[in-house]
Amino acid sequence: MHIDTTSILREYWGHDNFRGSQKEIIDTVLSGQDVLALMPTGGGKSICYQVPSLAMEGICIVVSPLVALIQDQVAQLKKRNIKAIALTGGIPQDELNNLLDNCLYGNYKFLYLSPERLQHTIVQERIQQMNVNLIAIDEAHCISQWGNDFRPAYLGCSILKEFVPDTPMIALTATATPRVVDDIVENLGLEQVNIFKDSFSRTNISFRVKHTEDKLYQLKKYMDKVPGSAIVYVRSRKMSVSLANFLIKNGVSASFFHGGIPKSEKEEKLNLWLNGKVRAMVATNAFGMGVDKPDVGLVVHHQVPDSLESYFQEAGRAGRDGKPSIAVILTSKEDGDKAKQQFLST
Repeated sequence: MHIDTTSILREYWGHDNFRGSQKEIIDTVLSGQDVLALMPTGGGKSICYQVPSLAMEGICIVVSPLVALIQDQVAQLKKRNIKAIALTGGIPQDELNNLLDNCLYGNYKFLYLSPERLQHTIVQERIQQMNVNLIAIDEAHCISQWGNDFRPAYLGCSILKEFVPDTPMIALTATATPRVVDDIVENLGLEQVNIFKDSFSRTNISFRVKHTEDKLYQLKKYMDKVPGSAIVYVRSRKMSVSLANFLIKNGVSASFFHGGIPKSEKEEKLNLWLNGKVRAMVATNAFGMGVDKPDVGLVVHHQVPDSLESYFQEAGRAGRDGKPSIAVILTSKEDGDKAKQQFLST
């Protein structure tokens, strides 16, 4: 049976054409086959599971690592009048029961949950009762100990294969070395998997490395020169606070974000930045995964990133609207000396 997926794309997203490998990935999923999709940040990964799920009867189970990402995805779907539910932490038991009942009887199309939530017995029991048309594992590199954000609970995602054995699974990530790809395929139990890898070229981003002994001056200079929202990546929580204060003192609205901030404060800071109330977010690498903000004109790495893979994912958060943007690494002789010491000591 032919399914006109382009009409679904047009109806809900207003686009006339798919990008990159999206159409091929969607057709593969609709044929019932497992898929691993490697696509750049901003490459439209969510379309690859949302469109085929809308084309089929039943509900799509989406496993995602961050509450902010889950909430953003569900909000975007609801804006398009697509029924979606998020199971995040702190939901009372009676409310959890009601939400799971809605998934069973309420014609919902998407159920988003964290890998930790998937471990709950009641969730596992209800999923087995659902008409699941697709399983999507987002940020799938988290399943690998070689990934950037290893999450032990991700190793439990393969249980979904047991609950709904005839349902295709799609794993998606913006960064995966060959070793991580092997880990994803093995740990998820992907069968005769079709691997798609789109070009990671981002021609609208100008990648730069600025050697300087005065990083604060250069940071201020780039903030003055480049319009739009900005992300400044740092390697420590202390530095995130200090640089945010520096920007505020120099007339730039800024905030800081790191893993030690309480959940409610994280959500508040993220929303201020997403809504343009704060221009610059100074953050550790705990920030940005899956966050869809199109108008980021500048991404600054105030210190040398951990790896090329993490750098490309973080820098790729610039220019998601396709407009010219800048990703710059500020580096000094001291950075080089520290990196050399670190290398020699390992």
